[in-house]
Amino acid sequence: MRYVAAALLVGLAGGDVTAAAIEKILKAAGVDADSAEVEKVVSELAGKNLEELLAEGKEKISSVPCGGGAAAPAAGGAAPAAAAAPKEEAKKEEEEEEEDDDMGFGLFD
Repeated sequence: MRYVAAALLVGLAGGDVTAAAIEKILKAAGVDADSAEVEKVVSELAGKNLEELLAEGKEKISSVPCGGGAAAPAAGGAAPAAAAAPKEEAKKEEEEEEEDDDMGFGLFD
């Protein structure tokens, strides 16, 4: 990912995406560059418009489901009811813990 990020920095700044340019950015950031990985990124991006690639990526990622889960409760009447539920659950858990303490037999019976 760091190689792609460096290539994007070079390309979006108006420079040519070359191995030397990517390695220069990584060196400035204190990162050791693997020349094989740098060459792979350069070869994959050769002759491509970075702005078009970014636009394509945005379209593709917009179709990925993000699994948002349940919505947050609205302000108003729903909030007090939601606050009462955890208290009831805590009481039930305490009762269950007390019942399970000896599990039907004692350690020294």
